Amino acid sequence: MGDFSCWFASQCAVTPTDIYQGLYRKSLDHSLQDKARMKVRCGCSIFRVRHRYFLFLLSLVAVCLLKLVYLKVTVWDSTYIDPHGITGNLSGIHSHTYDVNCTAIYELDPVEIGKALELKQKVLVAVNDESTISLTSDCPTFLKTRHYNGVAISAVEHNFPLAYSLVVHKNAPMVERILHAIYAPQNIYCIHYDQKSSPTFIKAMENLARCVPSVFIASKLESVKYAHISRLNADLNCLSDLLRSEVKWKYVINLCGQDFPLKSNNELVRELKQLNGNNMLESSRPSKVKKQRFSFHHELRNVLHEYQSIPVKTAIAKDIPPHGIMVFIGSAYFVLSREFVNYISNNKVVKDFLAWSADTYSPDEHFWATLVRMPGVPGHIPRSAPDVTDLKSKTRLVKWHSYEGHLYPPCSGIHVRSVCIYGAAELRWLLDDGHWFANKFDPDVDPILISCLEKKLIELQHYYA
Repeated sequence: MGDFSCWFASQCAVTPTDIYQGLYRKSLDHSLQDKARMKVRCGCSIFRVRHRYFLFLLSLVAVCLLKLVYLKVTVWDSTYIDPHGITGNLSGIHSHTYDVNCTAIYELDPVEIGKALELKQKVLVAVNDESTISLTSDCPTFLKTRHYNGVAISAVEHNFPLAYSLVVHKNAPMVERILHAIYAPQNIYCIHYDQKSSPTFIKAMENLARCVPSVFIASKLESVKYAHISRLNADLNCLSDLLRSEVKWKYVINLCGQDFPLKSNNELVRELKQLNGNNMLESSRPSKVKKQRFSFHHELRNVLHEYQSIPVKTAIAKDIPPHGIMVFIGSAYFVLSREFVNYISNNKVVKDFLAWSADTYSPDEHFWATLVRMPGVPGHIPRSAPDVTDLKSKTRLVKWHSYEGHLYPPCSGIHVRSVCIYGAAELRWLLDDGHWFANKFDPDVDPILISCLEKKLIELQHYYA
């Protein structure tokens, strides 16, 4: 009994250590309870945060859906911009798009113009001549993808076919975009590519001519030199081919690889009919400086110049123009009636003047301007009539650096040899100015402007057709 009492006492005795451990366990129990209550509170807080985040995401999705609905119902407000205009998955390289609002750009909205300026600074998908070759390798698919077979035309357009002379030398994707923008099945198109062009560019042009109806390559090709008679001969070669074609076109228009239309085919036909057989081109009296271009003999020489060889003025004075012709100056670009072209194609005075112009500087800038002033030519402009400047002639709108801020707003793109390569901020000015075509455009400088113009032209064509 005594032993059991001693054992029980030893087991039940409360020592200071036992008291401390008991208090610690009690404190620990309270701490665990506090943590449990904190977890409950945190769980509620996390639930509330998640609930709010879910509501935010739901609102964001709703806004996006409304935006998509807005994009769907607008006529030309918003467009997904392919960097170089050719859509579809034929080559697998045209997948990048940029969402811009063309109407907002037209309205000069600063936010959308800012977006356009930001987008054009990005590195775009590289689209080159090889991509055009790939796209045109399957003609039926290419025509369907680019909707060449679905161009809507009116009866007025059908009875008033046009002809085009395209003198080009590089950038096949841009040439295709120009052709697509001016294409109508009743028209006819002559492409003159430079003999010095790359094999890939030549192949791309030949593919276009093979695929697209009413498009052909000029029967005679020139090795074009800058400001040389070869540039004028390129257009003359196309004009000869166009006169021999079966299409009885009413007017012929010449373009280069950096031009773009500002009117749909329907609008253009309506305005051309109002000419009543007259021509539209620049024709002005030359300044003393410009007279130097055709008063002295020029020789084609290799110089330190981006074009490698250009006509250089010599000290040899030229004879006066044949047949007492009074020389006027203008542009290399024109809108000429079929009667005018037919008249000059077999005229001895014109042939003599062409031969006399062979050693001048940039003869295409005085040849047409002078012929249209010759008495007796169809739709001629009297020599006594006022100058027809580039702002009066609707053929081609060019923005010269020296006149910016005076005759027209500043260039929003870049300048090359004092000429503006347009930016998106000029969309409204281009469309409202009244000209039929403009120069210069470059998708590497601003792809958004060209894409908005394309979309607007399609809209106008369907509207008037």
